[in-house]
Amino acid sequence: MADTAAFDVLILGGGSGGYAAALRASGLGLNVALIEKDKVGGTCLHNGCIPTKALLHAAEVADQSRESEQFGVKTSFEGIDMPGVNAYKDGIVARLYKGLQGLVKANKVTLIEGEGQLVAPNAVEVDGTRYEGRNVILATGSRSRSLPGLEIDGTHVLSSTEALALDRVPSSVVVLGGGVIGVEFASVWRSFGAEVTIVEALPRLVPAEDEASSKVVERTFRKRGIGFKTGVRFAGVEKRDGGVTVSLENGETIDAEVLLVAVGRGPVTENLGYEENGITLDRGFVVTDERLRTSVPNVYAVGDLVPGLQLAHRGFAHGIFVAEHIAGLNPVPVDDLGIPKVTYCDPEVASVGLTEAQAKERLGDDKVQAFEYNLAGNGKSQILKTQGFAKVVREKDGPVIGIHLVGARVGELIGEAQLIYNWEAMPYEVAQQIHPHPTQSEALGEAHMALAGKPLHVHG
Repeated sequence: MADTAAFDVLILGGGSGGYAAALRASGLGLNVALIEKDKVGGTCLHNGCIPTKALLHAAEVADQSRESEQFGVKTSFEGIDMPGVNAYKDGIVARLYKGLQGLVKANKVTLIEGEGQLVAPNAVEVDGTRYEGRNVILATGSRSRSLPGLEIDGTHVLSSTEALALDRVPSSVVVLGGGVIGVEFASVWRSFGAEVTIVEALPRLVPAEDEASSKVVERTFRKRGIGFKTGVRFAGVEKRDGGVTVSLENGETIDAEVLLVAVGRGPVTENLGYEENGITLDRGFVVTDERLRTSVPNVYAVGDLVPGLQLAHRGFAHGIFVAEHIAGLNPVPVDDLGIPKVTYCDPEVASVGLTEAQAKERLGDDKVQAFEYNLAGNGKSQILKTQGFAKVVREKDGPVIGIHLVGARVGELIGEAQLIYNWEAMPYEVAQQIHPHPTQSEALGEAHMALAGKPLHVHG
């Protein structure tokens, strides 16, 4: 056993939560070590948020070149060059990775490359070397889940990781799961020319979102020729020459070239020494209090390990919070309801706070007011030829408690929406803010004006 090295903060996992904790803790003058078995940046940078959004932008370019005549621009769409798309995607990831490596180095974070295991409440072992920390942060993230008996072979049955590395556009795809990952890949592949069918066991697509948002996504997907079956469960898959046959519990079968398994992500906690060292787990997730403390003193958990939203920006927020907590700054805990969510399919879906149904469940039907501003009344949305809405949910005579947006590029609006929600703004306070014209941000302003009793561009 090599000599022990001691740090103020020892972080296991260099994804969004881990590296954010490292950078913030270092900035606060703490001595920090970051242990990562693969590449700093984790799933989000290398196999998640960044590469999928690059594919989605390439898909948008494909649609625009195909449909450009509606803008009076003549172009010809000749097809998708998948090696070219992948080179574009990989170039973005490589540049961001290089920048992140530079940040870690500039902040004097000790980067330890290798697979770490918790060997004591204050120690992690990497390749036979023991490292100790006065505080330990668990940040080992998540991986794609599958279903019992459904084996991902990487050829015809894929997880999102293999889907990102495909060197061709499949002719036909079944997407198992109509949540964020499922609808994003369905959107990409349809724009690239594939026949796509989504299978979702729950009654609607993007089931975690407001029901009104799901309806717009479903309506737009139908127009785009994306098939979907909701409220039906997967029964099995058989491999055949050049593809798969997917069977459903209602007796239907669907033939396709590939099956994408997008049934969510599970925590990476097994065989890492967590339980052996007293860390309480629940279905594989690390149990923490609101200050992200585990059952063991001075051991914290951040990001996808902690039950709740699995989002890179939640990981960043968790990492920053724990670093500040360790440094004695007494930061405000991260509240999942106040974290904005974006699904980057076409149309985009973005939200923060409560859905209308959740608000009524909490407060009662008569205590909730909602207003839906249709993007048909928004000039910039008409220029972009997008449909959707800005929906605001408020407590009657009280603050805004939920905002839901659907349409092209609405992910860029959710930053303002989360300020409105998190600062507990009253509709009249937002209504007096002046939104630039013509922008889609006006839709947020118009919805709040209507709720404040002074509607402007509102029909009917």
